[in-house]
Amino acid sequence: MTDKQLTVLVVDDQPEICNTIRRLLRDSYNVLMANSGEDGLRLVDEYSTAIILADQRMPKMDGVTFLKTAAQKQPDVQRILITGYADITATIAAVNEAGIRFYIQKPFEPGELLSVVEKAAETYQQRDQERAVRITLEDSNQRLQSEIISLRQQADLRLNLQNLIGHSPAILNVFKLVEKVAKTTTTVLLTGETGTGKEMIARIIHRNSASKNNPFVVQNCGAIPDTLLQSELFGHKKGAFTGAIAEKKGLFAQADSGTIFLDEIGETSAAFQVGLLRVLQEGEIKPLGSVQVEKVNVRVIAATNRNLFEEVKNGRFREDLFYRLNVFPILLPPLRERKDDVPELVEFFVKKYTERQGKKLHGVDPVVIELLLRAEFPGNIRELENEVERMVTMTDENEFIGVEQLSPRFRTQSQAVLTEKLMGLSLKEAMAELEHSFISRALQKTAGNIQKAAELLGISRVGLHKMLTRLEINPKGFKM
Repeated sequence: MTDKQLTVLVVDDQPEICNTIRRLLRDSYNVLMANSGEDGLRLVDEYSTAIILADQRMPKMDGVTFLKTAAQKQPDVQRILITGYADITATIAAVNEAGIRFYIQKPFEPGELLSVVEKAAETYQQRDQERAVRITLEDSNQRLQSEIISLRQQADLRLNLQNLIGHSPAILNVFKLVEKVAKTTTTVLLTGETGTGKEMIARIIHRNSASKNNPFVVQNCGAIPDTLLQSELFGHKKGAFTGAIAEKKGLFAQADSGTIFLDEIGETSAAFQVGLLRVLQEGEIKPLGSVQVEKVNVRVIAATNRNLFEEVKNGRFREDLFYRLNVFPILLPPLRERKDDVPELVEFFVKKYTERQGKKLHGVDPVVIELLLRAEFPGNIRELENEVERMVTMTDENEFIGVEQLSPRFRTQSQAVLTEKLMGLSLKEAMAELEHSFISRALQKTAGNIQKAAELLGISRVGLHKMLTRLEINPKGFKM
């Protein structure tokens, strides 16, 4: 069945032909009529048409010329040329020249005309559907590109020097060093315990350098055997070793004009260190199995949790390579030396994972922050981030992250922390501290609703008002 909303334009200098066709089509289509090519073009300008039937022989403008002009105005329109038997040879040539797919000869049978129009309508609807799919795909692709740009902008924002997290003296010193070295091409050695954020700092340095639009390549040097590491970084020729069935381009070549981050550089072998020294000294690599060297222009940022100076003294790390890497050393402090940054880090990670999980939370219980401030983090920032991600996952929508969402090892500390906090206070001071803590938590859970908070605490609304005044707690500060 055809769509009754499709519009058909009939153009013929004989009004009786137009009327005949209109009667045949009016039950299934909206039919427009014109008695000349000029009038037909005016209708094409005014209406969106799916199908046009035009007589080949018309004064002033013949049918082929009219249909070619109409197609320029409405490219998707399906064109049917009406022709006489005597014009068949010229018609075929015109049809081929103008790209007209359908034609019908006079005199035509009603069923024949309806069949040709039906085929044209099906073609139009098919192309219309294809166009809709194409538009949908283009819109989806455009949205995807917009999302990619947005994600890149968000990543750029997070990697902007002004958005580094922390205000403790230890981390501020790191930020100053990063700011100084970022705009240069100087080789950087990042040292510090596992989980202190060395890769993030490396990305920030690259993202704020002149080569920020060029590749940033990462390789953990302690994760794979030595031969494979050399192959990964320097590449190899076919047959260089067992299993090398094809030539491979190394990461240094891939990172050309950009930055390569070599994590766990202290885990590398003497053979690998020779190859890396060549890159730093000469700016060239030698793929495994090759007799030729290749020039590369790559900034190297290396990282290690080992004391490379001690490794050099013990003969486990080349001294000349150490000094090539140690041009601009940056020591990242462990979390225990920057505990003042914990609340800010927690806030950042809560925002990160609530956005990632599409979840809305009301905040973090102050007791949780206090427990995290007092906790040991052998895994440093990485461990703290993992703990926050877990808490966000465990917390229900529109709730506060509370002590019950902490990992068992943190929860067991809560009683000890509370006891330690109250030690040394007078009974009156301890009671006030407890009251303040309980009331604040109740107000947090009820978003500052005094009536609900009073019910949660098991006291009257009037009694809670008096306690709020005495303890100088403003419930408005808890409203969402």
